[in-house]
Amino acid sequence: MSQLKSIGIIPARYASTRFPGKPLIDIAGKSMIRRVYEQATKSKRLDAVIVATDDERIQAHVGAFGAPVVLTAETHQSGTDRCAEVIAATPGFDIAINIQGDEPYIDPEQIDLLVDCFQKQEVQIATLIKRITTLDVLFNPNIPKVVIDRTGKAIYFSRQTIPYFRNAPSQDWPYSHTYYKHIGIYGYRTQVLAELTALPISSLERAESLEQLRWLENGYHIQTAETTFETLAVDTPEDLEKLLTQKKPQ
Repeated sequence: MSQLKSIGIIPARYASTRFPGKPLIDIAGKSMIRRVYEQATKSKRLDAVIVATDDERIQAHVGAFGAPVVLTAETHQSGTDRCAEVIAATPGFDIAINIQGDEPYIDPEQIDLLVDCFQKQEVQIATLIKRITTLDVLFNPNIPKVVIDRTGKAIYFSRQTIPYFRNAPSQDWPYSHTYYKHIGIYGYRTQVLAELTALPISSLERAESLEQLRWLENGYHIQTAETTFETLAVDTPEDLEKLLTQKKPQ
């Protein structure tokens, strides 16, 4: 394998409509951002991991447990933009992995799977997908779905259930076709990341509120890799309660 240098970046905002201060919430004695960072450092493919935040409280907390942290602009509209600022100030990396700051139990093997996508020189952007097997996930508009081509490149992402399976009742769709949900972790070649942040919001992105559609609309390719690990994201206090019932903190 070629020696690509990879950095994991964990964007962490303090402001959150549904869960203010989310990165600093305590999960069995450790903050959520600390748990994400510690999981990311278990990756075998990352050469460095850094937290990127717009809040001095998070910056101070992360620094206190000894992790690298950078204070970024408050004006960024997405984690992608925050990652791009870090890369602009941190040269020497070929691949940047945007690690969600609200998944305290992210599996490091998922990160490795994503980094490995870039062993193919033509890969510009990569992300993960997981097969859908239940109706509640398939028809949940809060869980983006993705359709892929024969090489695993994404054709389209949607909050709707895609494809519409015309010749079967909806309750049979998971057994009539292979459906995938999108796992929101991204990898980018660093020069591509800089290009993405210069793109204006696109019509499809505005319609679905999914930033990856901006990239597709502008001709970029998104390679997918399938994972079997379930992700447990914390968007609300209720999600935290659910997580704690499913996962025993270490």
